Amino acid sequence: MAAENKRDYYEVLGLQKGAAEEEIKKAYKKLARKYHPDLNPGDKSAEEKFKELGEAYEVLSDPEKKARYDQFGFAGVDPSYGAGAGGGYGGGMDFDFGDLGDLFGSFFGGGFGGSRRADPNAPTRGESLRTSVTIDFEEACFGCEKEVIIERVEQCGECRGSGCEKGTTAEVCPDCGGRGVVQRRQQTPLGFMSTQSACPRCGGRGRIIHKPCKVCGGRGLVRRRKTLKVSIPAGIDNGQTISLRGQGNAGRNNGPAGDLLIVVAVRPHEVFRREGTSILCEAPITFAQATLGAELEIPTIDGKVKYSIPEGTQSGTTFRLKGKGVPGMGGRGRGDQYVTVYIETPRNLTKEQKAALKTFSELLGEKNYEENKSFFGKFKK
Repeated sequence: MAAENKRDYYEVLGLQKGAAEEEIKKAYKKLARKYHPDLNPGDKSAEEKFKELGEAYEVLSDPEKKARYDQFGFAGVDPSYGAGAGGGYGGGMDFDFGDLGDLFGSFFGGGFGGSRRADPNAPTRGESLRTSVTIDFEEACFGCEKEVIIERVEQCGECRGSGCEKGTTAEVCPDCGGRGVVQRRQQTPLGFMSTQSACPRCGGRGRIIHKPCKVCGGRGLVRRRKTLKVSIPAGIDNGQTISLRGQGNAGRNNGPAGDLLIVVAVRPHEVFRREGTSILCEAPITFAQATLGAELEIPTIDGKVKYSIPEGTQSGTTFRLKGKGVPGMGGRGRGDQYVTVYIETPRNLTKEQKAALKTFSELLGEKNYEENKSFFGKFKK
């Protein structure tokens, strides 16, 4: 997406400028779930919004990038947009105040008269990439291996990132001396004013390639589609991120590659819910089982286990199955499973069943229903 067509990153996340880290994280998680491609199959609009969210979060979740964006906007984080943040080769202005510069410097620690520009040929770290992967509930509990397909910028194998045809080298730009900028000085009533702009001869690169590589066109980088295998650790939760070091875009001038950040989405389970390392579920039991006690077969992520409930179990009672929850990240123990039972009322009784139940109820009276007697007894007075 062209920078001039981008929406403000805070607007993308529905936040006010300068929002705190926790607000940014919360807003991203909420919107990422809403527009996740797996939950909106075939919806190109949702897919684009999901990518837009990822780009906004990548910048605003990084304190350094966020600070540059807050100060300079897109120019602070996108080198192709105006001056950029890495040295300002799109142009700049410095003032040379002569003796006054020394006076200002003693008060403000310098910064007047000729600020230093970054070397355009210095190694630069590549951008980090963001993608997502969707896994099942059990896969999140026990871990798994998945494949993700990404498009990333890699170093050109033909020229090894130099941008030059084999057997040739780049020339240091004679106009800017390899700095990538040219400077002009002009007399003003306040002293000399220095202006800097990108060197027109080398385009701000500081070097001139006479014979560009035929594969990358002199850029030194190529875009490729890559399939990567990702190990999902046991115990990972919905919305958490896995970082693959050095699997993002290649750096420039032999700089290190960025990282690949993979957001994990966990599909809901039809029976289980998760809270931290605990697994929660509800199990229906019959009136007879609750009254007389029974041995139940309870489903767990390990398979069914037998559990004996005592006689007189009330609806809403919760039992704990120790060690049947989610494994902790990094192998740190394992949580428990909590099973809440509720009594299912029988339906579609026959005449004989209704008559038998009525007789049974009359035999019981109120003496066997302690909570019923206690509750309604409060209102009889």
